[in-house]
Amino acid sequence: MLRCRRIFLRRISSASLTAGFLVATFVIARAGEPRALLQLFTSQGCSSCPAADKLLGELTSDPSLIALSLPIDYWDYLGWKDTLASPVHSALQRAYARMRGDRQVYTPQIVVNGAMHVLGSDRAAIERTVALTDERPGVMSVPVSLSLGGSGVDVKVSSAETAHSAGEVWLCPVAKAIAVAIGRGENRGHTITYHNVVRGWVRLGEWTGKAASWNVPLSELKTGGADAAAVMVQEGSRDKPGIILGAAIAPLQ
Repeated sequence: MLRCRRIFLRRISSASLTAGFLVATFVIARAGEPRALLQLFTSQGCSSCPAADKLLGELTSDPSLIALSLPIDYWDYLGWKDTLASPVHSALQRAYARMRGDRQVYTPQIVVNGAMHVLGSDRAAIERTVALTDERPGVMSVPVSLSLGGSGVDVKVSSAETAHSAGEVWLCPVAKAIAVAIGRGENRGHTITYHNVVRGWVRLGEWTGKAASWNVPLSELKTGGADAAAVMVQEGSRDKPGIILGAAIAPLQ
């Protein structure tokens, strides 16, 4: 039903990591550091997904990548209802397929920078896809930052004078690790840990190429076990998603 591949881990020096993420006391993510946003569409009911889920966990330690799990619900009929799934994720995956024009919707599928898809367990293929999307104009070109202050999270998107200067800004509460004991279906009897699981979507607004900022109360993000947050600036709309213009991820503690 599904397949397997590998993924790319880009190493950066500890000095770069420090400069990128520990610039000031409250700055917990720095714009411009990540080179790719990876969105893994996965399911607890998919026997081919655990390898991709494990691989995504490895990728979360690479500061040059933002790797997120987006559990889908369309395999629930196989005998196990995914406890983390959201129909929003299933709709987004289908919207990507429509925009690409290839109708490729499967699990485990990783969408790289909103532009291309690849089997989520194939490390080598993901490495190639990250490199290919990096060559596209506008991809991950807009500096984005998250900072924690008081009882809220500040999101800042820098200005950009390019042809790719319009999109939507989304903030997602993220659970770094959730272990699930699966009782039925293709993965019955296994306990699988899911990493950087998206637990919701908050639309902050539109970005028109000019610098913009938002403050979101922590109370709106502490949901579904979330202990981190990810922000992304994406061309197009939720129904017609385009490339990822910029992104950041940071803990909420």
